[in-house]
Amino acid sequence: MDTPRDRGRPLRIIIIGGGIGGLCLAQGLRQAGIDDIVVYERDESARGRMQGYRLRISPEGERALRQCLPRQAQDLLTATSNTRQEEGLAAYDEQLNPQWAPAFDDPRGDAPDKVDAVDRVTLRRILLADLDGVVRFGKRFTHYEQVDGRVVAHFADGGSDTGDVLVAADGANSQVRAQLRPADRAHDLGVRAILSRTPRARAIEAGLPEVLRDRFVNVTGSNGLRLALMPMVFRTPPREAAERLWPGLGFDATEDYYMSVFSVHREVLGLPDDSFFAMTGEELRELVLERTAGWHPHLHGVFAHAEAEETYPLALRATLPVEPWAPGNVIPLGDAVHTMPPTGGVGANTALRDAASLCRALTAVTRGERPLLDAVAEYQAEMVQYATEATNMSLKIAKWSMQKIDLNDKKLSQA
Repeated sequence: MDTPRDRGRPLRIIIIGGGIGGLCLAQGLRQAGIDDIVVYERDESARGRMQGYRLRISPEGERALRQCLPRQAQDLLTATSNTRQEEGLAAYDEQLNPQWAPAFDDPRGDAPDKVDAVDRVTLRRILLADLDGVVRFGKRFTHYEQVDGRVVAHFADGGSDTGDVLVAADGANSQVRAQLRPADRAHDLGVRAILSRTPRARAIEAGLPEVLRDRFVNVTGSNGLRLALMPMVFRTPPREAAERLWPGLGFDATEDYYMSVFSVHREVLGLPDDSFFAMTGEELRELVLERTAGWHPHLHGVFAHAEAEETYPLALRATLPVEPWAPGNVIPLGDAVHTMPPTGGVGANTALRDAASLCRALTAVTRGERPLLDAVAEYQAEMVQYATEATNMSLKIAKWSMQKIDLNDKKLSQA
């Protein structure tokens, strides 16, 4: 119901989760002139958790970033994005015999400022720029309560904060969703993955052939293991770009690398989950080397030189179906509402679309153009549509590349 408080009033917006979606939303709100916002992040710093991988940026994801970021940050994003020498997806078997691969159109073509891939750590640093005092690290959300039409967020350290809106941007294991929609569970696809990073120079020195060096490569092995290999070649090294475009914005020294994702169904893996997820990076790397011993020798350098400290296990899951939350002042964003496997490369892009769309909705509320409930309902209706399309596409690519996922063909055909 529309109330006087819904018509053209300032909003205090609490964002739970300082990942890509939550930070993009915070940037967009700042650009819209909404300053009473705070982001609570459980990690102790921006370097917390596994963050060091390449992200594909779709046309929709790039559009959302440009809508939300100030010009200076956009320029830095472009300068540090991936340099592409080749386009498209190349597919091979484990002996590097070419295989059929789906084609993907990119309406951006060869635009010189196109951002089609970024380093995740670099992107997060850009998204954090100028948010000092807005992002508060080391704050683990526990629960919320509704008090007099406002929402109170509580944290593990005993602190709390009260706002008009609470955004659940806290990922696939969202604590906000666990309270509001406890029955919601992402579907386990039965696929276990090992994510890693290999310095590009080392992989090339070890024999990675030129045809595989500068494009997205999918290798499907007869032993049930799938490799996705993606290059991250910076247009400009992030530290150098920041010194030129945003002096004082610090970046770590970063070298070009390949992101690799090794995927296998748990039945083929043959390890219980508790053992698999307890493995160290070194053990995971050795597991991949063991399982790919019979693969083409040109691929071995990618495996052997993978950085153990940047090697992690992952379970592939998907939200089926994507459903809106009840319209109100607790609003979902990103993986909290639409978890999807990384096979389509659209999970982060969908969260970015959420951020831009929700930013427009909340801006309309503050300007008195829409009541809060109507704006939230419209945002979610749009989000469910494009998130469902993204999830379905990711599932179909997972089925093509993995051959076996725990999702029957009837459900997949309905996707």
